[in-house]
Amino acid sequence: MSRWPLGVFTSLDAGLGIHFDVLAKLGIPTIHLHAPNARNRNPESANNALEKLRTLGVEVTCVFAGFAGESYADIPTVARTVGLVPPETRLVRVTELKQIADYAYWMGVKSVGLHMGYITHDTASAEYEKLRSVTRDICDYCAEKNQAVHLETGQEPADLLEKYLIDVDRENLGVNFDPANMILYGCGEPIPALRRLGYYVRSVHCKDAKWSAKPGETWGTEMPLYPSTKACGEAASPFS
Repeated sequence: MSRWPLGVFTSLDAGLGIHFDVLAKLGIPTIHLHAPNARNRNPESANNALEKLRTLGVEVTCVFAGFAGESYADIPTVARTVGLVPPETRLVRVTELKQIADYAYWMGVKSVGLHMGYITHDTASAEYEKLRSVTRDICDYCAEKNQAVHLETGQEPADLLEKYLIDVDRENLGVNFDPANMILYGCGEPIPALRRLGYYVRSVHCKDAKWSAKPGETWGTEMPLYPSTKACGEAASPFS
């Protein structure tokens, strides 16, 4: 049995993922929870959600942030709207991310996840430094609550993400590894990326995809995850 329990992604009020009733029927032990809307981010709502999940025997292992105005319509739109990279929404979203960390804390959840957005490849630029400073601020805020921050893979190749993690230099900063995103965004083969980032991986989204005919310009195609016995065996030691 894996030392990491298998779970699903779900939400309280965003209509994402599997409904709580299905969690109970399937006996799923753990979830990644999409952060609720601002009106539901308070201690009372957090406690109500926690009690309901406890009755189902479900543990929340990560609360994922999502922000108003984000769109995954196509790759250029992602680059323009997603995460903390867009400068015009950065400060508001940093404040909101801290509120989401508070909500996770009230639920007793030890990690907060997010898509950072397209980190600039110019690691000597002022923009890269601004983003690094913002990430340090978030990590320090979460560290006070004994929480980790998980950056989901996808929008940058593994070598750039590794350098960013090193440059931010915070022990509570890790990776939520999504292999399909590496393909969907045209950023590299997942297994070599996992070998490179393995030290930082703290959680995983199990997805698969096919490459686009124009990687990095148009979306790849997400596919169902159908692991064969042979595939599982080959994937058992990704760091070898």
